[in-house]
Amino acid sequence: MLTTFSLRTQGKGLYEFTRNVAGWLADEGAGDGLLTLFVRHTSCSLLIQENADPDVQVDLKAYFDRLVPSADHPSMSYLTHTFEGPDDMPAHIKAAIMPVSLSIPVSGGQMVLGTWQGIYLVEHRDSLHQRQIAAHFMSDR
Repeated sequence: MLTTFSLRTQGKGLYEFTRNVAGWLADEGAGDGLLTLFVRHTSCSLLIQENADPDVQVDLKAYFDRLVPSADHPSMSYLTHTFEGPDDMPAHIKAAIMPVSLSIPVSGGQMVLGTWQGIYLVEHRDSLHQRQIAAHFMSDR
């Protein structure tokens, strides 16, 4: 089974789409197998992270921005790819060090995630974007 999830982002941040994926698996009658998710862009990432306390997402976003600041920050003066704005090359760097694909076991049609785990698209750009995540479920049958 193969599908694509489309997410509209509102700028930098973590966007949970666990329910979208769970709904698709249920609608398709998935059994046991492996789910693979792959984001089709070079300036965002995928992440499995806590979905209970929104402060986790706030702190992660702040950490990523501190780890790789905007291209107009003095520490990033070495960057040459700046034509698309000061957030573009830092977004590519973040996507290069964070996952762009995830593999999640599925049992009885449900993802085997921990109690507080959710699936997130991590948007590294400041502006609005329409993001595509390819999903492939491979059944054990």
